[in-house]
Formats: sequence, C-alpha cells, structure tokens
Amino acid sequence: MVNNLNIEVSPVTRVEGHGDLVINVKDKKIEKLIFRIPESPRFFEAMLVGRKYDEPSHITSRICGICSVAHTFASIKATERAMGIKPTEQTINLRKLIYHHENIQSNVLHVYFLAAPDFFGTGSVISLAETHPEVVDIALRTKKMANDMVRIIGGRAVHPIRTVVGGFTKLPSEQEMLEMRKMLEGSYTDLEKSLEILKTINIPDFERETEYISISNPYEYALYDGNIKSTDGWEIDSQDYLDKISEEVVRHSTAKHCRANRDSYMVGALARFNNNYDKLTDNAKKYAEELGLKAPCYNTFMNNIAQFVEVVHSVDDSIRLIDKILEDGLNEEEAMVDIKPCAGRGVGVVEAPRGLLIHDYTYNEDGRVDKANLIIPTNMNYANIENDMKALVPEIIEKSEDEIRLACEMLIRAYDPCISCSTHMLNVKLVNK
Repeated sequence: MVNNLNIEVSPVTRVEGHGDLVINVKDKKIEKLIFRIPESPRFFEAMLVGRKYDEPSHITSRICGICSVAHTFASIKATERAMGIKPTEQTINLRKLIYHHENIQSNVLHVYFLAAPDFFGTGSVISLAETHPEVVDIALRTKKMANDMVRIIGGRAVHPIRTVVGGFTKLPSEQEMLEMRKMLEGSYTDLEKSLEILKTINIPDFERETEYISISNPYEYALYDGNIKSTDGWEIDSQDYLDKISEEVVRHSTAKHCRANRDSYMVGALARFNNNYDKLTDNAKKYAEELGLKAPCYNTFMNNIAQFVEVVHSVDDSIRLIDKILEDGLNEEEAMVDIKPCAGRGVGVVEAPRGLLIHDYTYNEDGRVDKANLIIPTNMNYANIENDMKALVPEIIEKSEDEIRLACEMLIRAYDPCISCSTHMLNVKLVNK
C-alpha cells in the first residue's frame, strides 16, 4: 500500500513508438497523470500538398509499416470520393479480402507478441518463446499466413503496390485464390489452440463506461466501409466527421487529442465489437462467448480479446469472400475503371486495426491536393487512455508501486497504440515582440 507515488516510465515498452507514463499521487490523490508523447511531428499532411491524385496512397501508406493497407485504402477512398470514381464490385471484394489480412497480422502481432508477455508473467516475447513456445509458434504461423495473403493480392506484404485509385494494376489468379483458401482453412487448428490458451489468462477486473466510436454497416462487420457510429446513439455519414469529431493540441504531446460527444472516446477492436457485435460470424461469436466477451463491454483490457475474436471473424469472412469472387469469376476488364481528374473534396474512412482512420483531401482542377487532414486512431485514444488511468489508479492504490506501474503499462498496451503514426503537423503561430 502506498500513499504517495512518483512514477515515470520512459518509454513504455512493447508499443510502437515512444510514449512516457507520468503519475504523481500525494496522500492517495492524483496530482498529475499524463501519457506524454515526445516524438517529433512527421508533417504528412504537408507532404501531400501539390501531389497528383495517384500519389497520396503510396505516400501515406508509409505512415505505418503495420497499417499500410489501412492508410492506402483510406487515401484511395478519399480520392475516389472527391472525383466521383466508383470502383467495381470485384475491386471492393478484393480490397475487403486484403483488408482482413492486415487486420489479422496486426491483431496477432499485438495479442501474442506485445500483450501476451504481461499475462504470462514474462518481460518480452523473447522470454515468452522460452516459457510458452506454443504461443509464439502459433503467432508466427498466423502472421505469416496473413502477410502472404496481403502479398498475393497487393503485390507485397507491406506497402501494397497493386491496389490503386480506381482498382488493381494486377489481379490474383484463380489458382492463387484457391491456395489462399487452403491457407485459411488450415489456420483453424491454431485458432482453436489459441482459444484454449487465452482461456487460461486472467484479465484485470476493471470497467469504465465511455463512448465507443467506429464505422458501422448494416450488411457486414465493418472494416472497409460504413457510417461513423457511436455507442452514445449518434451515427453520421463519414463525409460529415467534422460535425462530431474535433482535435485539440495539448501541452504534453506532439500528437493531438480528440473529442466527440464527451471529453474522450475509444476506438479500436473493442469499439468495433460494441458497435457491430451482431455482424460477427457465428463462429467468432462462439469464441467471444467462450472467452467471456459480451457486448457492450466496458473493460479496456478486453480489447486484447476483441482483437483475437476479430481474427476469427476475418478468417471466416475471407473464406466467404474468396468463394464469392471465384463464383463471380475474376475479370481483367473490371480491374480498373476510367479516371478523369477533377476538383473536389472527399473523405476516406476505414477501420485500421487500431481503430477509426480518416483521410480528408481537397483537390484542385488539375487533380492535385490543395489540402489534407489525417486523423489517426491512436490520436483518438490518447484522452481516453488518460481517463482510464485516472479511474484505474484509485482502484488499485492499495497495491505496491510496482503493481500499479505494471497495471498502468498493461492498460496503455491494451489500446495497442501506434505512437509514431499519431504525430502529425501542428499549426504554430509566431508572434514578433
């Protein structure tokens, strides 16, 4: 039991990028609690200005080596919306298929490599490989499968090159589609083993009801397309995101914080699960039930479980998509649609593995970017991370300092933050005196 705390973890480990945890407690009262982001802004919005319509998707995919497909598609969708370009159903289905496998590889990376060491009492995946080799073996096999799927459809596993504005520069063959289906069928054994392993871990007992925001679609568990929906009861067209979502600069972070209906909200797998549970496959629902995940869920630590449930859903739905594509027949004539560059504004919204991702482009009559705004999922989570910790610390104040530190680090890791991706351009006014 401690009355006073002075914790600084710099940096928090097993997250992407550099973030510092700072907690000061005096007489059991929180005096300071922040998740400090010191990374330099990366200025991607500024890089896009003046670029031709076919360039932004290749530039913005470099924002992240884990979520490159998400940035590619958010960018492409923004451009297509701005210019009135309508891709074919074949293109949409192939995009959704590749999207599932970015979601799988990213969720697997987090659940098995970054979060699992906390639950198995090891310091890293290196020591986890010694104590629980079966966990790491499953992760490597599943991640390889997902990376191979992205490579087959997109041309390479990271920063795909075949998926472009208007369609695909090259389609996978029928034989490749059948090979991918076989790979997916073979993954169920590892999913069953994972289920039994995850049943053995102890998820911290913590709940804080908050606003959960994701895209939602009446026809499917939305990852690629849908309206923006909140558990607070509102739903808007993605083009109108500014009506609800606002950004603000905070002193302790080079990444902005976001607000919507409340002073913070959560995005990511748990938000998607809470908004779209009924659209999961029956198999994914069964896994969720066996792992104690029910909608609505207000335990942030269960985001790890929601990510695994999404892996099951993505495998199930990928098989359905492959069968649909093969039934319709791959058609080279539908690989691309005609493009006529023009002026306009478009917003592309998708679900990156870590949550809602927004690209907003304004083009001039030459088809070049005049203005760009990008809102990254981790930006949207920062304020909620701090509010979660402000609720958690008083609940565990009777524990030792080491236990409190670990619990807060685990809570941050549960969000699967992608910190480097979240640091973008800040508007600074210089005043001469």
